[in-house]
Amino acid sequence: MTDTYNGPFSILKMLIGSIAARPLRSALSVVAISIQVILVLMIVGLTTGVISEWGKRVEGVGADILVRPPNSSIFFAFSSAVMQESLGEQLARLPGVDEVAPTVILTDPKNLMMIYGIDYKRFNGLSRGFLYRSGRAFEAPDEAIADDIVAQQRHLKVGDHVTLLNRPFTVSGIVAHGKGARFFVPIRTAQDIGGAEKRVSMFYVRSKGDIEGTRGQIRDLIPESNVLSLPEYVSLMSSENLPQLKPFTRTMVGIGIVISFLVVLLNMHTMVMERTREIGILKALGFTRIAVVRVLLGETLLLAIAGAVLGILLTFLTQAVLKEVNPGLTVLISVSWVLKALGLALVGGAAGALYPALRAASYDPVVALAYE
Repeated sequence: MTDTYNGPFSILKMLIGSIAARPLRSALSVVAISIQVILVLMIVGLTTGVISEWGKRVEGVGADILVRPPNSSIFFAFSSAVMQESLGEQLARLPGVDEVAPTVILTDPKNLMMIYGIDYKRFNGLSRGFLYRSGRAFEAPDEAIADDIVAQQRHLKVGDHVTLLNRPFTVSGIVAHGKGARFFVPIRTAQDIGGAEKRVSMFYVRSKGDIEGTRGQIRDLIPESNVLSLPEYVSLMSSENLPQLKPFTRTMVGIGIVISFLVVLLNMHTMVMERTREIGILKALGFTRIAVVRVLLGETLLLAIAGAVLGILLTFLTQAVLKEVNPGLTVLISVSWVLKALGLALVGGAAGALYPALRAASYDPVVALAYE
């Protein structure tokens, strides 16, 4: 018997037979590899989806330029209200500025949900305005506007009461999502809650058409501020452009590889011990060391492919379930990361099987045949 063993179909049949003969161990390897794939795809999908969705919400506000404090984070949830509100009037008088909307950004610590404190007329004037599903704009300090996603999640209707930042509000209107935050309250109320009298977190600015020219005017007026055009900001909202996320993603990918590596290593090591006599027979029939390694790695790669396919299917199923249960949670799974997850599953499985396969290939056929 040679390395070809009567052709590739016979080898494949033998590999499938070996896997089917040990269903529990094979299933364990498949599940471990699928967990690796799910872990990688869900972590990457969640981080990419949340960042992308947030960028779209900022884009939907209708501004051309964002004016923020120096050294501020690109994530508005970490922005402090330190800019003087009076700067808005100075910005509005610039030749290239068409509209300015001062905004106070607050984060509810219970659910990490951002709330915008806005001057309704100015914020609404940045674009075509809020698209109301029901209700009206807030008119009292204790009224709030909710977007349709959070209203669906919390089963809110116009007139319902909701607690935001430990303060009761009445929902005056429900609007289409995509305007930055999930809830909007009067700017004076937000300043009172945040202890930021006459101060704001940022200014949304709409230019008269010349974005870069207007941006230069703003920088001349407030040289210490952080002035970004909207296209520039949206381009930053990518996991590839956020160095803080790269170590996290790599760590999660590494954990996934280690999981599959350890499970496959343990499984293959035990399997090789159980098949010592069988391996001796194969070598006595003419299998070379390379042929034995090829057979054992072939079994592992079949298991890795099965685990990867199962993991990908379960990931897309989880994505669909999350979309129904929590519409505000975006999970983006790209084709490139699906292929990467498949490759990582194969690498992890092959790495785990390599040592047991090499050990099996080194068995002396006489000793192996005498093994009980």
